[in-house]
Amino acid sequence: MCMAALMASCTTNVDMEQQIDELYGRMTQEERIAQLRSMYMDDLFNEQGQLDTTKCRELIPFGIGHFSQYASQKPTDPNVLRDRVVAVQDWLMNHTPSGIPALFHEEVLSGVNTSGATIYPQQIGQACSFNPELAELKTRQTGIAMRKMGGVLSLSPMVDVCRVPSFNRLEESYGEDAYLSAVMGTAFVKGLQQGDLRKGVGACSKHYLGYGGGGDADEKELMEEILLPHEAMIRVAGSKALMPGYHAVHGTNCVANSEILQDILRGYVGFDGMVVSDYTAIDQLPDMENEVQKAAAAINGGNDVDFPFGANYQYLQEAIDKGIVKPETLERAVKNVLRYKFRCGLFDKNPYLYSTEKIELDTPEERQTAYDIATQSVVLLENNGILPLKNAKNILITGPNANSMWAMCGDYSFPAMTFFWKKNEKDLDHPHVVTLLEGMKKQAPAGLDILYSRGCDWTEEIETKYAVSGDERAWEYEILHRKVDSGEKADKQEALSMAAQSDVIIAAVGENVMLCGENRDRQGLRLPGKQEQFVEELLATGKPVVLVIFGGRAQLVNGIAERCAAVIQAWYPGEEGGNAVADILYGKVSPSAKLSVSYPNTEINEAICYNYSDKPDPRIQWPFGYGRTYTTFEYQNLQVDKEATTGDGFVNLSFEVKNTGTVAADEIAQVYISPADSSQQLRPIQLQAFARVSLKPGETKTVKVKLHTEQFGFYSHQSARQWNVCPGTYIIKIGASSADIRLQQPVVLKGETFTKPIREHYFSDVAL
Repeated sequence: MCMAALMASCTTNVDMEQQIDELYGRMTQEERIAQLRSMYMDDLFNEQGQLDTTKCRELIPFGIGHFSQYASQKPTDPNVLRDRVVAVQDWLMNHTPSGIPALFHEEVLSGVNTSGATIYPQQIGQACSFNPELAELKTRQTGIAMRKMGGVLSLSPMVDVCRVPSFNRLEESYGEDAYLSAVMGTAFVKGLQQGDLRKGVGACSKHYLGYGGGGDADEKELMEEILLPHEAMIRVAGSKALMPGYHAVHGTNCVANSEILQDILRGYVGFDGMVVSDYTAIDQLPDMENEVQKAAAAINGGNDVDFPFGANYQYLQEAIDKGIVKPETLERAVKNVLRYKFRCGLFDKNPYLYSTEKIELDTPEERQTAYDIATQSVVLLENNGILPLKNAKNILITGPNANSMWAMCGDYSFPAMTFFWKKNEKDLDHPHVVTLLEGMKKQAPAGLDILYSRGCDWTEEIETKYAVSGDERAWEYEILHRKVDSGEKADKQEALSMAAQSDVIIAAVGENVMLCGENRDRQGLRLPGKQEQFVEELLATGKPVVLVIFGGRAQLVNGIAERCAAVIQAWYPGEEGGNAVADILYGKVSPSAKLSVSYPNTEINEAICYNYSDKPDPRIQWPFGYGRTYTTFEYQNLQVDKEATTGDGFVNLSFEVKNTGTVAADEIAQVYISPADSSQQLRPIQLQAFARVSLKPGETKTVKVKLHTEQFGFYSHQSARQWNVCPGTYIIKIGASSADIRLQQPVVLKGETFTKPIREHYFSDVAL
């Protein structure tokens, strides 16, 4: 068998490339094309859960490159999943001509997308934690669990720099800032891959380039900011898979766009990995007569693999026969897949494909991580002193998100995917998701009486807009045209009657799985249905109202927020979200998160970002980087190098942060760079460092930061693409948010303009 001959560890890249060349040379054309296709594992198993070898001989006689979303098709015990992967890999290695194993991939945006696996907070909330260490811990736990189940490739993370507040997939992103997105995305890769694809799970950078706002940006913004998270994941963390978006850049769909996939990705960035299509993206290529033309356009443009079925790439031989795809183009794509398989150890003598021990999901350690991230993801936007709750004897908890798992689970979690795609609404609470009501009761201090009435539903009418966009599998009218059934009666009068008996009202409002997510849009960003009217009636009782907003994006609450006693943005905080929000409300934990997006006060359907101007934007209610705590902080004693050189140098700075209140808390101190001269080719203000500082009452800590001079640079493209650092004066700004600058000092960069083909230093070095 060819596979047996290859079962030897590659000690060098030369060894690997030589073996790839030899393997490719022995493969038949049918085998080669099969490596660029995918399918669903369940199609190979009978109703008794046994591998059907007749189906294998029929469907994959020449092998298969990939298995799509192998762990999320139906609720399955992880040990059973593992055994099925083992059975399939064994069949491929022993009953196909070249015996090549497959890549099993899954979504891991907020944990492994499978029943029973830990559901961590959604990425938009985790970005507000400004905590890459926790982000790395989360994906390390995720990768360990998934690898035990035989998975070696993820289709995560999404690192689109999302600057359109209404974008329906904003929840999957790290927000509007390129630097923060790059830091968090790189941490995601490091944790998931564990520095070695042979033992970790491979990350996939998506949706390249500019999905969610930015694809139509000018070249400078596209290359400096929109590209940055992808570039850093690839060059700093070693990400070896990438997925183009559904959208177009410069008039050409990304999946067939040679400018971004060949020139920028492989030429400029130096990517040497595997490019995989988003599901059905090739089939959506416009102005083409048939699948043959679509397949040719995608593979010629630089896309290697056709997900989820290979529906178009099954016609690649016909495209080659017609001369519209060159043999060397097919060779490139197939070798990129084989190279990935070598890198993740599938051709090793003793490949680590899965665990033989009993697999336990959602361990206490994983739940603790989910809780820790949740407490650091919840943003306190306003507080008139009502929080933390100390003296209340009677609390009413009300609203559509008060007692629902859908307040906690974002898109691409197993419950959400199962509900949306499979239309299954039953028995989804695996693992158990703690609701706000449950958390408030569980964490309640002695003597506190908690009342509950749902009060109103998310929406009375279906608000999800039917649109032909994204994955075409969701274009089915029945998938989009439905509401979530809470299973509870919404009795407004009962809630208002209870409100009259209460000292404080907790109103849990916002979106759910059918009001936000891939292919799911609403008419606007104000609270869905009659939720705002319900909050108005709660306010009319005269009792203090604490507004807790759940969902995947900012929702317009101006007009009511100003009259609420407190406002909290909780996002989708995962399985421990109920406990985390309750602990913040009760004061067991001080909120510390800061906004990863600019929070608007009006409907905005265009790109916005804090760094577009150093002047306040009247459309913004709360700025990027903003968030309150239960204490106060003082910034002092900023020390900055007066001068540095434009070459491969750095600027040292330090400052002190003091907790001047009475509560222990974390402060997220932010370091921005601004040009002193408007003629300099930098943004008016740009985040370039941050630090989470944990402080006891009265405690002071010194933050030390080393900014590489490349962080003062900019992209240009005259005769060639290059990174430039110019001499001049720059302002170092230390802020509690992008709009709350506490300290600032200038630094002068001296020397000649320094250029290099591409930057090498992406992140500052921070120490406490």
